[in-house]
Amino acid sequence: METQPQLLPPTLKMAAPFMEKLAEYLGSPEPAVRLILSVLLGYPFALVYRWFFFHQSATVVHLFHTFSGLALATFNFGSQVYHSLLCIVIQFLLLRLMGRTVTCVLSSFIFQMIYLLMGYYYTATEEYDIKWTMPHCVLTLKLIGLALDYYDGGKEQVSLSADQKKSSLNSTPSLLEVFGFSYFYGGFLVGPQFTLQNYQHLVSREMSDVPGQPPNSVVPAMKRFGLGLITLSVFAIGGRHYSDSYFLTDEFEAHPFWYKCVYMLVWVKINLYKYISCWLITEGVCILSGLGYNGKNEKGEHQWDACANVRVWLFETTPLFTGTINSFNINTNAWVARQVFKRLRFLGNKLLSQMFTLLFLAVWHGLHSGYLICFSLEFIIVNVERQVTMTLVRDSPLLTSIAQSHLYPFVYVVQQLIHWLFMGYPLVPFCLFTYDKWLKVYSSIYFSGHIFFFIAFLVLPYLRKVFVPRKRGSEKKED
Repeated sequence: METQPQLLPPTLKMAAPFMEKLAEYLGSPEPAVRLILSVLLGYPFALVYRWFFFHQSATVVHLFHTFSGLALATFNFGSQVYHSLLCIVIQFLLLRLMGRTVTCVLSSFIFQMIYLLMGYYYTATEEYDIKWTMPHCVLTLKLIGLALDYYDGGKEQVSLSADQKKSSLNSTPSLLEVFGFSYFYGGFLVGPQFTLQNYQHLVSREMSDVPGQPPNSVVPAMKRFGLGLITLSVFAIGGRHYSDSYFLTDEFEAHPFWYKCVYMLVWVKINLYKYISCWLITEGVCILSGLGYNGKNEKGEHQWDACANVRVWLFETTPLFTGTINSFNINTNAWVARQVFKRLRFLGNKLLSQMFTLLFLAVWHGLHSGYLICFSLEFIIVNVERQVTMTLVRDSPLLTSIAQSHLYPFVYVVQQLIHWLFMGYPLVPFCLFTYDKWLKVYSSIYFSGHIFFFIAFLVLPYLRKVFVPRKRGSEKKED
């Protein structure tokens, strides 16, 4: 489908030539430059909030967050900002008219998801475009989560889980409050996800190491900002040499198999910094405003990771697929775990719940086949890895001793190579979208990832027989 034209207000039309020249100078698409500038503008907005609005009434704070977020949305998407306005108003009406009912939850879920999917359908291209659907997918989860948290607020406290108690809403939010929550400049464009209850704590001046006063968060905010700039620089430099489009060239096709694998390994590492850099910079905005405050740890030290969307050290050092997943897009994963996976407990099967959760994530990302392939491969890879690490290695004295011996550095390097090679493998369709593109790349590397994990799945039971000693009869009886 053709992308709808973006209509800009007169003031933004005057700024358009400057943005075009800046984008040309930086060698980046204009929408990407606008996005980065908007993310960076969160810092002056957070400072203005601290200096002038921190001690103001809740109404004034909501207005500031609403209009600052709307300004960023308009700067990026022009008149198409009406999509978010419409969905927020309708979500508020659903809460008011239907109350704390299952009907409200289902209506919210169906409306918000259909609106998002229709947006994907009518604006879809074969490339990754920065358009209004990008922040709208973040908003969709926020508004669905709002309906679920509002529903949980009507339940007895004893029936709620610990997570639900932290996010449930005991009172009906006002329209202005929902606007402020939705358009908050530290999370509207690229996340992170946070609950309305957390936002309410921010407005009531509780999200601070000095309750009632602006938080001492400038230093931790600047640390995330600096780290974000470093990762952004790595992507800006490396991304030019390891681009998605190179997979589709005749030059890539002509390279030997080993080169293609190495390219994929380096490509995924560099290109994930595109997301990490944005998340780190926005995390700094949240910390500066106070939303990132997360209380004290067991040592009594103040924590500022409530809005952390990436654990950089874990991301860089883990040799496991599950480790990378746990370190990446943390708040979205936490939202899905809380609002989707755990609510599917009635199915009585963890694997089934995991399958439906990953299906939801695939559809939420978009309508392209590449998303379904990516998350189906994630399901297979994660479950094979769990069988290896949680059963085979754990139950085998020989493999456990190797993992704890001086040979582990060698094992770790091999793990990392396999880990990043096959981390890139499912992300190829995620980034190339359409089946004709990802199928061409998979064919050129002989579907090696599919074959590797299919063989691993078939061989694991036999490896268990070889490496795991059989239990004696008396031990079986004790079990």
